[in-house]
Amino acid sequence: MSSVEPENEGAQLQPAISVIAQYVKDLSFENPKAPESLRPRESGPQIAVGVNVSSRQRSGSEFEVDLRIDVSAKSGDDVVFNIELLYGGLFTVQNVPQQHLHPFVNIECPRLLFPFARQVVADAALRGGFPPLMIDPIDFVQLYQQYMVRLQQAQQQQSQPN
Repeated sequence: MSSVEPENEGAQLQPAISVIAQYVKDLSFENPKAPESLRPRESGPQIAVGVNVSSRQRSGSEFEVDLRIDVSAKSGDDVVFNIELLYGGLFTVQNVPQQHLHPFVNIECPRLLFPFARQVVADAALRGGFPPLMIDPIDFVQLYQQYMVRLQQAQQQQSQPN
């Protein structure tokens, strides 16, 4: 008589992520020169986009992640418009080894939030009287790597004697 092992026995569980909720935590649209800023102009404004991610563990497998997007549109020295969005999500993360948890949460969670936050920014620009602003896709792996480099540099500076 031979023994039959269940198919899943001995197999590693795959990392899993699920979105519990996503939401706008804070949204600001400024159009300080309206209505003059809405007049046709020879060239479009220079647009700068800043992105930041922060996360915190809420319970064993629950994480809250904030995706901050700051947009500044200028024409010369004049501000055409500013958009500040803090978009949050609550996630359940399972089957991720502890040593991989921080990068997983700070890369995969904002990657899931981004399309929705991008739409909020586009809608804010449109409702402010401008064409919808479609932010280019963001490489959250590169953003995380840059964060880790800055963190290591800060730690090295703190550990050096004055």
